[in-house]
Amino acid sequence: MNLNATLIAQLVVFFILGWFTMKFVWPPIVKALDERAKKIADGLAAADKAKADLVLAEKKVVEELRKARESAGDMRAAAEKQAAKFIDDARAEAARIIAKAREEAEAEAGAAAQRAKEALREQVAQLAVAGAERILRREIDAKAHAELLANLKQELQ
Repeated sequence: MNLNATLIAQLVVFFILGWFTMKFVWPPIVKALDERAKKIADGLAAADKAKADLVLAEKKVVEELRKARESAGDMRAAAEKQAAKFIDDARAEAARIIAKAREEAEAEAGAAAQRAKEALREQVAQLAVAGAERILRREIDAKAHAELLANLKQELQ
């Protein structure tokens, strides 16, 4: 065979193979590569959007935490203020009750002391009358009078 004819035949087969590859093989490969590039670009865009959303969500979380802390602080301050008011009211009420109880106790003690004094006076008066009555019933004798007074002393004790 002739070298030129072989070379021409190989050139014809090469061009046919090139045309066949460009017509039937190359378009699906390019299409697959384009789709893959598009998926990668979409994935990167979604990742960027997710990062932006994450930053925004973190900002919202920080803001909500700040608001919650402020609200909790306000609630705690209000609760402490209300507790202090309740304690002050309770102390005032306790002081009023104690003062009233002291007044009642003093009044009761004074009344009891007064009743005891009156009862004691009445008993002393009765004993004095009884002693005088005994002295007058007996005859007048110093020894008898001394004995009666001694008995009266014992009764008073």
